[in-house]
Amino acid sequence: MRRSRITAYVTSLLLAVGVALTGAATAQASGTAVATGYVALGDSYSSGVGAGSYISSSGDCLRSTKAYPYLWAAAHSPSSFDFTACSGARTGDVLANQLGPLSSSTGLVSLSIGGNDAGFADVMTTCVLQSDSGCLSRIATAKAYVDSTLPGQLDSVYSAISSKAPAAHVVVLGYPRFYKLGATCLGLSDTKRAAINGAADYLDSAIAKRAADHGFTFGDVRSTFTGHELCSGSAWLHSLNLLNITESYHPTAAGHSGGYLPVFTSAA
Repeated sequence: MRRSRITAYVTSLLLAVGVALTGAATAQASGTAVATGYVALGDSYSSGVGAGSYISSSGDCLRSTKAYPYLWAAAHSPSSFDFTACSGARTGDVLANQLGPLSSSTGLVSLSIGGNDAGFADVMTTCVLQSDSGCLSRIATAKAYVDSTLPGQLDSVYSAISSKAPAAHVVVLGYPRFYKLGATCLGLSDTKRAAINGAADYLDSAIAKRAADHGFTFGDVRSTFTGHELCSGSAWLHSLNLLNITESYHPTAAGHSGGYLPVFTSAA
């Protein structure tokens, strides 16, 4: 009789544990199943400026069907895909205009931001039109901004993303180096090219640190673009294009499919 009671007790205990574990597993699976939407935020390097095939409804944001977010969504079929990245966006624009689709059902977020805040367009304009010293001076100003102001701006964006999409895995994409050094190439001097590459490294380092501090994944595209910089003979970046200034110094379609997409896919 005593043995039967013990057996019954043990059986009941095991059943209770089994139900509890099954319930926990079901809840976890349910939570995972809910958070499967993908939202692509950011600037022109995420919207796909330079890749062509722009979505007409995106207007001046110039979102491309050949941009890495669109390519990833087409290949992986997330439960939802919201593409809000926009040409020219700064951190404030992301906060004001791009976070609407984020929710508890967002499972993945991609983002490239910070280059415009640091004065990317003005740096390139200065380096193209002015002397080596003028270029170096403008880059020094940009680096000072990256040190003093950009971290706080990135923190604001990253914190807002975490608040609105607490279940999301966030991948922050960096920027490529622009030039292959030591190659014979018309255009900017080696001094300017090296300084611009150094500025890209400086910006990427700052972005990577802020991303890590928020528990986000940093996607470093510099390795995939190696051998495909300007002056490489196989560039995945547009050089200065006077007929289409907007696309100048942005990734081509090949830059998105061969440079950004594999990095994002690996990090996602």
